Amino acid sequence: MSVSSGEMGPSLTQEILSHLGLADKTTVWGTLGTLRTFLSFSVDKDVQRLLRAITGRGVDHSAILDVLTNRSREQRQLLSRAFWERTQQDLLKSLRAALSGNLERIVVALLQPTAQSDAQELRTALKASGSAKDLAVEILATQAPPQLQECLTAYKHHFQVEVEEDIKSETSSILQDLLLALAKGSRESYCGITDYNLAEQDVQALQQVEGPGTEGPWVLIFTQRNPEHLRQVFDLYQWRTGRVLEEAVQDRFHGDALAALLSLAAVVRNTPLYFADKLHQGLQETEPNYQVLMRILISRSEIDLLSIRAEFKKKFGKSLFSSLQDAVKGDCRQALLALCRAEDL
Repeated sequence: MSVSSGEMGPSLTQEILSHLGLADKTTVWGTLGTLRTFLSFSVDKDVQRLLRAITGRGVDHSAILDVLTNRSREQRQLLSRAFWERTQQDLLKSLRAALSGNLERIVVALLQPTAQSDAQELRTALKASGSAKDLAVEILATQAPPQLQECLTAYKHHFQVEVEEDIKSETSSILQDLLLALAKGSRESYCGITDYNLAEQDVQALQQVEGPGTEGPWVLIFTQRNPEHLRQVFDLYQWRTGRVLEEAVQDRFHGDALAALLSLAAVVRNTPLYFADKLHQGLQETEPNYQVLMRILISRSEIDLLSIRAEFKKKFGKSLFSSLQDAVKGDCRQALLALCRAEDL
């Protein structure tokens, strides 16, 4: 449901799980990703298959993608190490030499450790200008604390600088404050109990701050409160004022700060829907934004891509799988469809 509809309901995934009695038992349901551990994994067979695909008469793109898009990231890392042990060749370098274009890029993304991929995306976003900073917000806001710490450690290792230093040199004002707060990874955890008094205080704080230099409460509330609490704040703010909080953000902020706060609000309200919107935007461009499609489909394939697919179909009336089939061309089409996995009827 859109944030401007006047009433917020549960996400489509939550609705489905609630009917199954599993809304609060995602470990029983299992992963909401499309890519799971391959139960018949044989590292020796995979090494031999990839070796034949690379060194045979003509590179076998289908064989390469069939292996890499049907193994979990952990299994792909095991495969990379085994390939080196058995052949004394670096699998990533061997595949990069054999491939090109978008297919090369997606294979590189599949084989890189998650933390390294995230760190590189974050660095690119911080060094870029304009709307690219929105990606930095996305990366920092959608990571679980352990994964965020791994990303920041990889960032320092690969670029020999703390991410905070790059944030300070590449951003300013409230966007800088938001990114620095998110990079600390100190968002409160949800203990299962809603503090309605604190939610009331937060709503009052957001209503009262006006004028330059009064952005502090916005930064604190948006970056420190847990998502469950924030959704309560959003609902209470709308009940108190008669309008959604995003409208107040649009009135109060502009530029990068506006985009960052709206992105944070969208992530908090419904993370799968946020990514569904990003995928739809990437598919609507004159030429599909392959970087966006690859990043989301790979990074969310073991987390919540099933949920993203459900939200995509619900909002746009067409499945993500069909949308990819219609828009994506070239060698990476097979890989993206394999990560998406299946049609949603």
